[in-house]
Amino acid sequence: MKLFRNYSLSIVLAVLFLASWILQSLTGWVEFASDQQAHGEAAQLFGSSGYLWSWMQSTFENWQSEFLQLFTMVVLVSFLLHRGSQQSKDSDEEVKAMLEDVEERLARIEAATLARASDR
Repeated sequence: MKLFRNYSLSIVLAVLFLASWILQSLTGWVEFASDQQAHGEAAQLFGSSGYLWSWMQSTFENWQSEFLQLFTMVVLVSFLLHRGSQQSKDSDEEVKAMLEDVEERLARIEAATLARASDR
């Protein structure tokens, strides 16, 4: 139970991944078998014209597409951000400027307080 609590996101994502991959494999097999039957051939899993080759092709096309999308998002996000978002560099600069302004005000208040104390 502790394992699921600690790694629930990874477990759920792995189950979803495997379920979708199995579903892709099964639906691909049905399509492959119907194509083979339409051409008067028997559907085979292995061999030079077996389902394994089209299954591998579709799997790697999907993975290549996903990795390309992820890579594109990572590269673009590292350069192009929305102004004012938490990840944006400009919001950090604005916070730094506000902190410097507060520090200046505190220094003036402290100086005025010390000046009053020395006048007494």
